[in-house]
Amino acid sequence: MMAYLARRLLYAVPILLGVNLITFTLFFVVNSPDDMARMHLGAKRVTPEAIEQWKAERGYDKPLIYNAKAPGLEKFTETIFFQNSVRLFVFDFGRSDAGRDIGYDISQRMWPSLAIAVPVFLVGLLTNITFALLMAFFRATPLDVWGVVLCVVLMSISPLFYIIAGQYLAGKLLHLVPISGYDTGLAAWKFLVLPVIIGIVSGIGSGARWYRTLFLEEMGKDYVRTARAKGLAEAVVMFRHVLKNAMIPILTGAVVVIPLLFMGSLIMESFFGIPGLGSYTIDAINGQDFAIVRAMVFLGSVLYILGLILTDFSYTLVDPRVRLE
Repeated sequence: MMAYLARRLLYAVPILLGVNLITFTLFFVVNSPDDMARMHLGAKRVTPEAIEQWKAERGYDKPLIYNAKAPGLEKFTETIFFQNSVRLFVFDFGRSDAGRDIGYDISQRMWPSLAIAVPVFLVGLLTNITFALLMAFFRATPLDVWGVVLCVVLMSISPLFYIIAGQYLAGKLLHLVPISGYDTGLAAWKFLVLPVIIGIVSGIGSGARWYRTLFLEEMGKDYVRTARAKGLAEAVVMFRHVLKNAMIPILTGAVVVIPLLFMGSLIMESFFGIPGLGSYTIDAINGQDFAIVRAMVFLGSVLYILGLILTDFSYTLVDPRVRLE
């Protein structure tokens, strides 16, 4: 198992290099360093000297990927790509094009993102599995039929509708919670309740319907029929056998999502004015701040790879056959 994890970690290095290179290429195809300088200087007619000074202060005065004028290895090291990407592998995110410390911003903004994402993930997972188990347990009954109809209806509604409707009902009409904003400490709960509820409700349709399909597939297998033939109660069959054997696909979907919790929700944070990593990324894209975009893409790639490794490791906890292999 340790050898397998070591191989997966080694595979991550070229993947991260490729992600950095693609992000770098796409960004600078759209915006040259001169364009970035003009936008950040905030003037329509800036002098060439001011542009060159801005580029020199941020390391954008060098060639992009290959420096033909430099000797030896400096042809590759004295470039924008090398000097802005290699240090990411030691999690040195540097400073944004606006001069802010990106590492400090991430350390501050990750907590509002986690405050929304963790409750949505845990409560949503429990709700979806419980609802799916009920539909599978009462399969082919009105509860199952109308449960599937409800799931399809919930899946068909745009997440933006949940956000706008929630803000209108809970904020404007009933005045239960603020529409947007954020506060520190325990006072933040009133700003988080509505986004968390919306996040859970908007995910019930797709989540519960998928888990129901998994449970019904397991219920048609031979080991379930054998358990029923032994006289076990249907509830025991569902919880002790069906749920346990459906854990691998459940873990596949659940553990891979965990890295995304750290990155925050782009739409949710933007609509509710929550200063998390999602809104941080949106602001960086709007402001064409390549340093922040690069750092967030790299961080997301690292977390996603770690999520896949964690998924593989979690299989050994629920399936002895994987552990033996």
